[in-house]
Amino acid sequence: MGWLLFVLFIVLPFVDLVLLLRVGGVIGFFPTVLLTFATGGFGAWLAKREGLRVWRAWTRALAELRAPEQGIVDGVLVIAGGALLMAPGVLTDLIGLAFLLPLTRKLIARPLRAWATRRIERAQVRLVETQVMPFDLGGDAIRAIGDVVDTTGDVVDTTGESLGEVPELPGPPER
Repeated sequence: MGWLLFVLFIVLPFVDLVLLLRVGGVIGFFPTVLLTFATGGFGAWLAKREGLRVWRAWTRALAELRAPEQGIVDGVLVIAGGALLMAPGVLTDLIGLAFLLPLTRKLIARPLRAWATRRIERAQVRLVETQVMPFDLGGDAIRAIGDVVDTTGDVVDTTGESLGEVPELPGPPER
């Protein structure tokens, strides 16, 4: 894990900086700045569009100890690609685009899904429960976790005939 952090926080930014300087030397300062802002804006737009929905499906699949479906893996790669496009740099942009293009995304998703499946089969998945605070989804936000829905019902046999009211269960203890 230490080597991965080293690559992500030291090697990748260094390579990105060198490539950015080289691109700037070839196409000029202002086109390089414009390219950086354009790819950052595109990445931000894409991450916002796909983000939360795909992340919830991914964590739900892992919490249920099943391999994420191909669409979920694709969605996670799209989110990662959008995030990489937001980071200034040539290498991160190339990796981000590889995550976004369907052909290369499919080639990347296959080993990623196999890796997740192996981790699940070996019981190497660590589950952490988190709660996301609801936010405005155009008036359709999920209400706070723990809301109570009070219902009544009838017990019905297989013929559809009512067998009477369901007995009331005791509620939580008073505090």
